[in-house]
Amino acid sequence: MTTLTEDPETPTTPAIPPTGNLEITVSRAELLRELTAAQSVVERKTTIPILSNFLFEASSDEAGGRLTITATDLDQSLRTSCAAKVKRPGACTIPARKLYDYIRLLPDGDISIKLMDNHWVQIRAGRSNTKMVGMARANFPHVAEFPSAGGTKISVPSLKNMVSKTIFAISNEESRYTLNGALLVLKGESMAMVATDGHRLAHVEKLGEVLDGITGEKKTLIPRKALSELASLLGSTDSETLEFADDDSTLFFKVGGRVLTSRKLTGQFPNYEAVLPRDNNKFVIVRSEDLLASIQRVAQFADERSGAIKIRLEQNELKLSSQSNDSGESEDTIETPYNYDPLVVGFNSQYLIDFLKAIGNTGEVRLEFKDAQSAGQMRPEDGNEDVRYRYILMPMRI
Repeated sequence: MTTLTEDPETPTTPAIPPTGNLEITVSRAELLRELTAAQSVVERKTTIPILSNFLFEASSDEAGGRLTITATDLDQSLRTSCAAKVKRPGACTIPARKLYDYIRLLPDGDISIKLMDNHWVQIRAGRSNTKMVGMARANFPHVAEFPSAGGTKISVPSLKNMVSKTIFAISNEESRYTLNGALLVLKGESMAMVATDGHRLAHVEKLGEVLDGITGEKKTLIPRKALSELASLLGSTDSETLEFADDDSTLFFKVGGRVLTSRKLTGQFPNYEAVLPRDNNKFVIVRSEDLLASIQRVAQFADERSGAIKIRLEQNELKLSSQSNDSGESEDTIETPYNYDPLVVGFNSQYLIDFLKAIGNTGEVRLEFKDAQSAGQMRPEDGNEDVRYRYILMPMRI
């Protein structure tokens, strides 16, 4: 996505209708649905006032009238639309938060929106008559259009699953720039997503996906903020597929009638394949529900700063324990087949909980180890051959 145009007097969008033009009627339910989708992109605290506004553009053609709504924070943008009766086509900008909060409080029915002089916008619904202070349409930054060629269709359920399995492992440290996103790897017959913060790594691969237009391997780094926005779009669509495209600077996701754009993360994602464990030959299989409950109990008594808990594997049992000077100590035992050498290893309890919540509370999970100093690997023991999910976790000294 591009930044603010350098000269706001010469916008790169089509000619702007004169002030006082836009006049439309729109269903409150439809408008609210689209404002709800777009408002999460709007910058709450910004030094550029126009970014706190929605851009409304009304147009009509033979198919009828449409209201297009755009929100942007310069890093990402969302463009969506709904049907409208367009008395006069035109464009205006309206304070996003105030409009969203106001429309939510109106009763169902039709709402009429009209652009007045000096960028004021009149909103009428039933017996309510409100005027809001807008800003000049010319100041709203240019938002890139979805490319006319080169898009790839991706399964919505598959991508939604992959995002939920990896987003929590993305780094929060701004300094680790290339770790502030997840890597999407598209191939002709499969797709994968991987995220890491340097202490843990989540990797999920979906086989049997036919991706047209992909030859060889296409790797794309998607920023966390865009991934979070995408997850919400995928969760509220009935579409089975979405369209994905990119250019030199921007990622595009078309989900139903909505288009999310995001600035690309630059830089090289780490060589994650080099850290995937190869010889973790000691393993134990336990019920996810039992393991999560035990970890949550024991973690109450872990050191608050490190969250470290100890996993001890002995003959046919898995012991979880923690202790801290402030809160005391706790131990939980799960009986389960284990016939290898005893092993004691420490992990961050929150990292374990994140993974177990991501796979859901059903089924079993396999924990694989080499020794106390090497990374542990965890994966669901669900026999789903099409989806391979693994979680790599660096041990802690405790």
